[in-house]
Amino acid sequence: MIKSLKICGISDPKTLNYILNHKHKPSMIGFITNYEKSRRFIEYDKLQHLINIDKKDVNFVSVLVRPNNEILEKIKDFNFDYYQLYDVDPERTVEIKSKYKIKIITALTVSGISDVIKYKNYLEISDIILFDSKGYHKSESFDHKLLDIVPNGLNKMIAGNIQIEDIPNFKNKNFMIDLSGALEDEYGKKDINKINKLLNLAAKI
Repeated sequence: MIKSLKICGISDPKTLNYILNHKHKPSMIGFITNYEKSRRFIEYDKLQHLINIDKKDVNFVSVLVRPNNEILEKIKDFNFDYYQLYDVDPERTVEIKSKYKIKIITALTVSGISDVIKYKNYLEISDIILFDSKGYHKSESFDHKLLDIVPNGLNKMIAGNIQIEDIPNFKNKNFMIDLSGALEDEYGKKDINKINKLLNLAAKI
């Protein structure tokens, strides 16, 4: 089964409100908080305004790459339920989780088995382990068969250029699914029609 869906890279009120009011809402929505190389990055003031709304039981996720103390202090009172951390070692993850009393998604970027097994270092720390590609904002793929060694009982999420049409392939997989680039138009903007297609398809599986 598909445990749940996360839609990542939301950056405008119209798209956010559409998702929150959809009859098949995802369980999570992600916002690119400090990675300026991403076209989905949101400036601090805009982000604060964007997410200061009724979440309607959807979890808001701050996506952070190697966050320094300055950005963590700036967003500590924002309307987030999770921090999704890239390139953060276990010790730093413990520090962030403890200080800010926030749930943690540890994002591991994968090209081989050695990357996958790093999940073992976060078992007692992170609430969810996300297996993503090495592309970060570029929506690249990786071989999902590498995850066959990951225990079924692990609370895990998968990303990395997953397309809407791929969703039925995860019907019998115990994964949360994270999509972003597949929901965008040719200009890199979120496409409401694609989001609607995804949410309706996932609801049938």
